[in-house]
Amino acid sequence: MVDRDAADPAAVNAEVPHAARIWNYWMGGKDNYASDRAAGDAVAEVYPQIVTMARQSRRFLIRVVRFLAGECGIRQFIDIGTGLPTMQNTHQVAQGIAPGARIVYVDNDPLVLVHARALLGSATEEGATTYVHADYHDPGRIIDEAAELLDLREPVAVMFMGVLGYEPDLAVVRTIVGRVMDATAPGSHLVLWDGTDTGAEVVEGAEKLVESGGVPYVLRSPEQLGRCFEGLELVEPGMVPITEWRPDGDTALIDAYGAVGRKP
Repeated sequence: MVDRDAADPAAVNAEVPHAARIWNYWMGGKDNYASDRAAGDAVAEVYPQIVTMARQSRRFLIRVVRFLAGECGIRQFIDIGTGLPTMQNTHQVAQGIAPGARIVYVDNDPLVLVHARALLGSATEEGATTYVHADYHDPGRIIDEAAELLDLREPVAVMFMGVLGYEPDLAVVRTIVGRVMDATAPGSHLVLWDGTDTGAEVVEGAEKLVESGGVPYVLRSPEQLGRCFEGLELVEPGMVPITEWRPDGDTALIDAYGAVGRKP
């Protein structure tokens, strides 16, 4: 594990709910505070499916990384907005298939940095992981620091897993995604999923999150998310509910869509 930033763990504010910790709570983790649990419960009261969404999002990540490392031969990953480590993180899945895989995690939460130092070491002797303490609004920094571990002349998987709703402007989202993908080689892949405005309850849940002190989260339509893949070749089955992307079990519909696209 290589540490790229000296973010101060004391900057963690337990009194204010934080997205990564709320998500950790929904996934059954223990790295959260009372404020996070209160906000998480408030959302779950009006949108009980949020817990299912959180856990299904990890199953989607596992399937996608297995596909990329196994069928596509990808050996380099940039996981942007990784959140708190839980079970079956990107490097564990990728290195379980390709022991030499290299993974760069990116997040802007000081608490994530604390846990990354302790828990995100390489799963194999051949592989490598590193952590970049950065906001995805600074794609230049992400690219520069990722290049210290990865060879961007070779294909890379770029992952935005349920995080782009924190940016309200779709044009900005597309610019961020585009700048990172522009720095990658042909044969690279974009992986993206996000919560969608496909149900009244999920919209109410997003509103409740704000009322509870959480950071506002913009729900977009699947069509809007699909615009992030312009210029890429969508991998079958395209933009679908994440439970339907090459499923290996439960395919219950949830208000979260995702896709994988290949850079030609």
